Amino acid sequence: MFRRFSADFAVFSIFLDLLLAAASLHAAALLRPLLNSLPRIQDIPFTPVPWLLYLLFPLMWVGVLLLFSVYDGRRNFRVTDELTSLTLASILSAVAMAGVLYLSYRDVSRALFLFFVLLGYLLMVGWRLVIRVVFRYRWMRGVQSRRVLILGAGDLGKQMLEIIHKQPSLPMQVIGFLDDDPHKCSAREDVLGTLDDARRVIAAQQVDDVVLALPRAADGRLTQVVSELHDLPVRVWVMLDYYSLTLHRSQVEEFAGVPMLDLRAPALSEYQRILKRAFDILVILLVMPFALPILGLVSLAIWLDDRGPVFYHAQRMGENGRVFRMHKFRTMLVGAEKQLTSVQKVASNGDVLHKLPDDPRVTRVGRFLRRASLDELPQLFNVLKGQMSLVGPRPELPSLVENYDLWQRKRFAVPQGMTGWWQINGRSDRPMHLHTEDDLYYVQHYSLWLDLQILLKTVWVVLRGKGAY
Repeated sequence: MFRRFSADFAVFSIFLDLLLAAASLHAAALLRPLLNSLPRIQDIPFTPVPWLLYLLFPLMWVGVLLLFSVYDGRRNFRVTDELTSLTLASILSAVAMAGVLYLSYRDVSRALFLFFVLLGYLLMVGWRLVIRVVFRYRWMRGVQSRRVLILGAGDLGKQMLEIIHKQPSLPMQVIGFLDDDPHKCSAREDVLGTLDDARRVIAAQQVDDVVLALPRAADGRLTQVVSELHDLPVRVWVMLDYYSLTLHRSQVEEFAGVPMLDLRAPALSEYQRILKRAFDILVILLVMPFALPILGLVSLAIWLDDRGPVFYHAQRMGENGRVFRMHKFRTMLVGAEKQLTSVQKVASNGDVLHKLPDDPRVTRVGRFLRRASLDELPQLFNVLKGQMSLVGPRPELPSLVENYDLWQRKRFAVPQGMTGWWQINGRSDRPMHLHTEDDLYYVQHYSLWLDLQILLKTVWVVLRGKGAY
């Protein structure tokens, strides 16, 4: 796997963070008397910090950073991912350190402790941002960037080139292609020769990584090329010709003890999945005391309106294509499904529109619930069951998924959500099944920080009531 930095740099980072944590604690102790003039701050003179904390706090902080893979060079390529991991780890370590103080040195000033945590966090963030700027500048000048040679100038090789170009944070420089097709060799300047020229080009261009992007029909050629490169000091990567068949990404996993390629590997890592699930449960536990009375009032309003069922249960497509029963408040007349064909409209390009702003089947109470997005509240129970998440692509009708192209199915690589990127960028004004690219943006850019942004923007969108019908 490609590494963003070396093991030596990881060790340097650990020692630097240890030093910064200890320095921040000492600086907080020295500067604590300056906070005496602030309101609600107790006026106390300079008090030295127990020497044991200078050893314990840095070790605890760095230990939690290790648990969050902050020092793993194979992770956190994007700055948002690194800052998210660093922030969450710092919060957890701060809670742990506060617990230590509660059980031991209770006389240490709380203002001093908070100042220490804030200063240490800012210093750790600051030096990482500076290093990223320096590294990025050196990569752009070609210094320290890995030189990549792609064997195969067909569709697969072009995909590899596009993938590298879409990730400017990766210090990679594609020097060109090799291909056995004479037409490509003569017509394209970036094709440096045939596969037989691999050893010569690798030596002349000082190649670090060789990517074999050959079609499935060239398996024999692939074996020959790999055998010819085994003694060269380069990393050899094989881009399998199954890329277009993957749901989101593929990875090698053991199946019954045998290494196999998982074409439907989840988009979220195990750590991201655990964090996302914990976040969902925490938020629901916090909002449930306020949501339950609203659920009761809405149920009563629906029943009083036409004495019909309160809830509407529908089959929806969830993560990895699993069908589940999604709960909503009923907003239409009883038996509205039988009237679907009479109210459906077709757009000018032939696409069927399933949600209409003037749908006559919507009840009086239902129209208000849709405008306020209260009809979605019962899905909190879907989230508690683990069938959905608070944030993610919207669960789709199985009948619509049957007509999806392969690329559209990649939206099911993550848990489906109550709200998502599509909802805060148009909602019903932009039919979900016609704007799958919004969901793919979320899948490709997932982070806990993005979930928080979407949740906050959802509140604003709901208050405006735009696009909800």
